Amino acid sequence: MLRRPSSERPRREADGDASGDHLSAWVRDAAVLRQISPQSDSRTESGIDLAAAMANRGPSYGLSREVQEKIEQKYDADLESRLVDWILAQCGGNLERPAPGKQNFQDWLMDGTILCRLINSLYPEGQGPIKKIPETKMAFKQMEKISQFLQAAEAYGVVGTDIFQTVDLWEGKDMAAVQRTLMALGSEALTKDDGCYHGNRDWFRRKAKGNRRSFTDEQLRQGQSLIGLQMGSNRGASQAGMTGYGTPRQIM
Repeated sequence: MLRRPSSERPRREADGDASGDHLSAWVRDAAVLRQISPQSDSRTESGIDLAAAMANRGPSYGLSREVQEKIEQKYDADLESRLVDWILAQCGGNLERPAPGKQNFQDWLMDGTILCRLINSLYPEGQGPIKKIPETKMAFKQMEKISQFLQAAEAYGVVGTDIFQTVDLWEGKDMAAVQRTLMALGSEALTKDDGCYHGNRDWFRRKAKGNRRSFTDEQLRQGQSLIGLQMGSNRGASQAGMTGYGTPRQIM
């Protein structure tokens, strides 16, 4: 009976040990996931820790670092103070003012509750687009509330290019984009002027309103016989005092 060379046996045994290590690691990960139940609030802290570990990323280098630094330079501390004043005046209630700073501003808005209350306050009582705002510490529920705010803000009239992404707030990737969305929302609320805006009217710029004109068919027909001023005007032109062609000029 032929036997394999002894040199191949240790290699297969090593491969078997490596496969066993991968299998045991997979079993451990599966056990951790089984301990987290989305139906139980008592295990939400583990869910948050796992979500934070999954979202945690190392520092960026090179070109990525330069791009991130340029994004961070767009953040305006003075604008942050103005937006906090408006949110407190608009939402009212028992909201606490956050400490100054970009990180504190992110932590204040990150769970999505304040943003949902803000968009609801721009509608009459009981007519807000977000009917239920749950108080939860579960990561995916908080991100869902941020997404609901973004959808409601776009439906309110904020242009899609001014809407930030969920990760811009949740991971702090671009807090300047969050400021831009809130500024666009405040300007839209001030422009509507439906009585739901609260706060200083000098905090935002009123958007220009369109002045659409309509003409009857008779007016349109009359306009076809007129010479537009873009083509010039012949009013005031006269040939008085002009002599005939070829007549010599009389010098007295």
